[in-house]
Amino acid sequence: MTDSQVLRVSHLGLCVTDLERSLRFYGEGLGFVEVSRLRVAGPPAQTLLELEDVKLTAVCLERDGTRLELLRYDSPETLGSPSTRPMNAAGLTHLSLRVADLERCVADLEALGGRALAATRIEIGQSRTRALFVTDPDGTRIELVEAPGDPAAAPGA
Repeated sequence: MTDSQVLRVSHLGLCVTDLERSLRFYGEGLGFVEVSRLRVAGPPAQTLLELEDVKLTAVCLERDGTRLELLRYDSPETLGSPSTRPMNAAGLTHLSLRVADLERCVADLEALGGRALAATRIEIGQSRTRALFVTDPDGTRIELVEAPGDPAAAPGA
């Protein structure tokens, strides 16, 4: 690949219906830490977002070098209702996390407004891997994977 003009990934944005509930879910439940908060209104945000009368709060959370931006719109109102998109719908499908204890993580996330998608549960005995999708309070899919080893460790470490 030749010299790329792209320097790095900045963040992934999630539109949420209840900012405080989502902050608890991603913070307490998934270990993301708030790194910045910004109130946005009017131009140039209206131009960038292609929306009129923009008033929103953007909160950036970070974990393991991944940054999520939670967007809560005061104006215009958030469209649609919380729902889970099918995995074959075009666009971003899910966030995936490795977990130490699948059952405990699922219980913690359900207590924070998440929902386990029980029909997605898999267990692969020979590799001692278990996985399941949960949704955040707005229906965004989150894949939880419990498997031996550390995927971030260098080969042979």
